[in-house]
Amino acid sequence: MKILFLGDVYGRSGRDAVQKHLPTLKEKLTPDVVIINVENAAHGFGVTAKIAKEIFAMGADVLTTGNHVWDQKDIIPYSNQEPRFIRPLNYPKGTPGHGAARVTTRNGQDILVVNLMGRVFMD
Repeated sequence: MKILFLGDVYGRSGRDAVQKHLPTLKEKLTPDVVIINVENAAHGFGVTAKIAKEIFAMGADVLTTGNHVWDQKDIIPYSNQEPRFIRPLNYPKGTPGHGAARVTTRNGQDILVVNLMGRVFMD
């Protein structure tokens, strides 16, 4: 199985790079699944629902996040609605969103993508 993981997409320049280079990467590497970390896609401060939708439209299968996931408050309802947008699984019980996503790859296999976050030296 081939997995293409991109991250940390940071701001407009990172989103532009994904838009420009992801089609070529997918053509050359033929990944079965594309996972992109977007926790800083909104100028280093989280990600908006609009940006998440744009990156899915660019060809991502799963979007991962981290400690900046909630910097943009409009992402909270989106995170509950979109199962392929995942926050760290090891966040406290009751945290909005999903910590894992089950997806079917291009070769027809079901996989589970889990997002975990270390907390050493983190506030």
